[in-house]
Amino acid sequence: MFDFISIPSFLVGYVQDADRIERRTARSGRINNLLPGKYPVSDEHRVCHECGGIGHIHDTRNMELLHLPFGNELNTVSFPRVRFICPVCGSTWMQDVPFKAEGHFITQQLEAFASDLLENGLALKKVSELTGLGRNTVKDIDKRRLEGRYTAMDKDGRRQLMKPEKQTRAIAVDEFKLHDGHVFATVIIDLETGHILWIAHGKKKKAILDFIEHAGREWFDTVEAVACDMNSDYQEVFEEEFDPIQVVFDHFHIAKNFNEKVIAEVRKDEQRRLYADGNRKGAESLKKTKYILYSKRETLQRKDKESEDGKIIVHEGALFPRMEVRASGGKEAKYDDLMKENRLLFTIDIVKEALDEAYKSTDEVEMAEIIAGIIDTCMDTGNEHFRWFARLLGSHFEGIIAHASMPYSSGRLEGTNNMIKTVRRQAYGYRDDEYFFLKLFDASRRDKAINTKSHRKSD
Repeated sequence: MFDFISIPSFLVGYVQDADRIERRTARSGRINNLLPGKYPVSDEHRVCHECGGIGHIHDTRNMELLHLPFGNELNTVSFPRVRFICPVCGSTWMQDVPFKAEGHFITQQLEAFASDLLENGLALKKVSELTGLGRNTVKDIDKRRLEGRYTAMDKDGRRQLMKPEKQTRAIAVDEFKLHDGHVFATVIIDLETGHILWIAHGKKKKAILDFIEHAGREWFDTVEAVACDMNSDYQEVFEEEFDPIQVVFDHFHIAKNFNEKVIAEVRKDEQRRLYADGNRKGAESLKKTKYILYSKRETLQRKDKESEDGKIIVHEGALFPRMEVRASGGKEAKYDDLMKENRLLFTIDIVKEALDEAYKSTDEVEMAEIIAGIIDTCMDTGNEHFRWFARLLGSHFEGIIAHASMPYSSGRLEGTNNMIKTVRRQAYGYRDDEYFFLKLFDASRRDKAINTKSHRKSD
């Protein structure tokens, strides 16, 4: 014998037999309490859906519905469900059970509980563990919840994404890796709220054109700027479709291109040249200098100060052996030595400082002069990598100097990209792209899921 606390089931019409409780062991190893009862037949249940006649009881079938868990134990309600037959037209039907969730043998209360857990950001696996539901059932509940929030039925009975809730002054566009094998998707966000407005497969013009058709051209009346990377497809669409909207390229994407396509390549070229000239010492001095060359002088000075203060980067392990690591110094001196030894590396320093100065400017004419100077400096080196960067600045000139009067940043978009990776990792990946996209829409609208810093330096 065992004690069982009787708690109201809140299942309207269901009458539990408190004296008959059977304890089972679920496949997960948890106790599953089978709670037998009755669900009385009402006059409404007897009405034939075909002809309106009054049906007779044909037979009964036992129904079991997983209900709300109590502590670590699961609960299942069990009752005989009546099947009727109409004496007039011969139709048969089952007794309606209003507290049964659609499509699953669970109660609506359990479905609502699982939906609330998902609403608060719990992963499918965790909700499955808490409720005793199968992961596919939890996913189905979650997808139904998301479809109810972010989609609507069109005139042809097909589900479509709802249009953006409100208009905005600035949006940002980027692509992210969807699957292995160079499969990408395009994401568009509202820079003022961080909300995802659109996700589409691919990273071509069609993804943007489909969003324009979805939102409607009048929605773009208030949009003054689009922040994006150097993808020419994105830039061309907005320039062709909306002349008043200004494409803006922020410091992050310019610096990223300069770091990865110029600094990294010049450093490798110089290493190869020094080895070929027999200057092994000079070549080896360039090893492990990539991030020193990437860094601003202020950053190097800060790291040297941390070294002087004895900052601990990695603490000594208390339970598991691990050596203590302290911040190392001499970074600014190393940087200065590199600048003295190589003309191209010295040019890198000049360009980095000029870019910082350009992006601090609030005057387009002044910023244009600085960027033009950078282009000339890069072309004068005669180096293929610097010349490539000069052409990049020249081909995106208008969008770069627009930052002076429209200082929008895609920082919030980078935060969205990190959120996308987090959502994917929580579920160890998603096979259903449509469900994954809806999850991303939902995550971007949770307060803690987005970076709350301003998308604009000043208004």
